Parts: sequence; structure tokens; C-alpha cells
Amino acid sequence: MGMAMTFFSATNTALYSLDWQPATVGAYAGTCIFLIILAVVFRGLIAMRSWREEAWRDVAFNRRYVTVAGKLPKSERLSHESSSKSMTISENGIEENVMVVKKKGQTRMPWRFSIDPVRAAMDTVIVGVGYLIMLAVMTMNTGYFLSIIGGTFLGSLAFGRFASDSHL
Repeated sequence: MGMAMTFFSATNTALYSLDWQPATVGAYAGTCIFLIILAVVFRGLIAMRSWREEAWRDVAFNRRYVTVAGKLPKSERLSHESSSKSMTISENGIEENVMVVKKKGQTRMPWRFSIDPVRAAMDTVIVGVGYLIMLAVMTMNTGYFLSIIGGTFLGSLAFGRFASDSHL
């Protein structure tokens, strides 16, 4: 079977393997519905990745750096910064004066075992789903193509506001 170089409409185009070749119009419709759902899931995964990145960034930027007030050189230096404030921490009846500094500015985050493997797994799933979508478009079947376009629209409609521009 040669690869078509133009779009065509047929209800028996194989998807991903010869075993997934719709034999009826209903099976073809089911395959198109699957592709719509796959495209919606793809947009959802992108939004979820963006949401997680924002959450990880917020945790890193809100990480507190505490210095005990007894260390004069460091606390004196920190007391002059606008991002620091003097506070008293109390635990089990013991009070301690500390200087709390909120990290500001954008810096490269350090590698973290709790974040980076999850990020890598999410990227791998997103790329895998993206390749499945690409292979469906490469069949040049009009119904498959329109299903993916429709699913992308629905996915963007549902999840687009959660995805940042850098992860589109």
C-alpha cells in the first residue's frame, strides 16, 4: 500500500496498524471519536504540564530562607534588603528572632528528585501522544484530520486557559 500525497476520504483507512482498519462506517466513526478524545487529552496534558510547572515555580520562589538573629554579619546584611523582614518564631514555648527572606527574581531551579523525574515522565507522555496524533494526520484521511482539528479545538476550549504560551 503506497502512501497518499493528497487528502482523501475513505472509511477503511488503517490507523497505527493493519489490525486497526475500520471495516464499517460505525467503526470508522469510533476511530474518529477516539482521535477527537486523543486530541483533547493532548491539550489537557499540555495544560497539566503548564499547571505543574507553575506550581513547582511557586514553591521554589516561596521557599523561605531563615537565618538566626545571633549571626550578626548575615542578619545585618539581610536586614537592609527590601525582601527581608524580621519575625519571631515560636515553637513549644521557645521564641526565636529570625530574619525571613523571600527569594525574588527568576533563577534557574536546581535539579530536584521530587520534580524532575515527574517532569520527564510528563514530557515523554506528551511527546508520545503528539506522535500518535501526527501519525493519524499522516494517513491523509480527511475524517481523521478533521477529528484531530476538532479535538484540538475542544481541548483548547476546555484547557487552553490553563496552558501557558511557552507550552503550546
